[in-house]
Parts: sequence; structure tokens; C-alpha cells
Amino acid sequence: MKTAIRKMGNSQGILIPKPFLLETGMDVGEVDLQVEKDSIVIRKPKKRAREGWAEACAQIAAKTADQVIAWPLLPKDSEDEVSW
Repeated sequence: MKTAIRKMGNSQGILIPKPFLLETGMDVGEVDLQVEKDSIVIRKPKKRAREGWAEACAQIAAKTADQVIAWPLLPKDSEDEVSW
């Protein structure tokens, strides 16, 4: 598919057809842009390991602050009956 590079403010850009975005799973937002040889490559940004975990834990804790969460305790002698 051919398209044109257009003036957009002080920069230049292209319009990306929606089917292309749907096929790649991209949407409006941040992307990773790189030059490889004579090509411009646009990729979804890679998520860092455990990114967002702290916020998710804080939200869970806030929702369950008034609830007591307790794990059942298993006596040590019952470990013989557990099949691994």
C-alpha cells in the first residue's frame, strides 16, 4: 500500500489505516519507533516484567482492607497424604 508523508504541525506523519492497527493489535497511544537500515519500523512497546503489579496490588488492598484474608493452615503430618 502506498501513502503520503504529510506535514503535521512542525513534524511530518502518515495516516495508518485502521485494518493495519487491528491486525497488529495496536491502537492510539505510545509505540516504539526505530530506523532499521532504510526502513522506519513501528512496534508495540515491550512491557517491563511485573509492570503495573504495584498499582494492581494497591487497588486490591484498598478494596479488601476491611476483609480478613486467611490461608488455611495444614498440619505437617498431612504432607504425607498430599500427592505432588
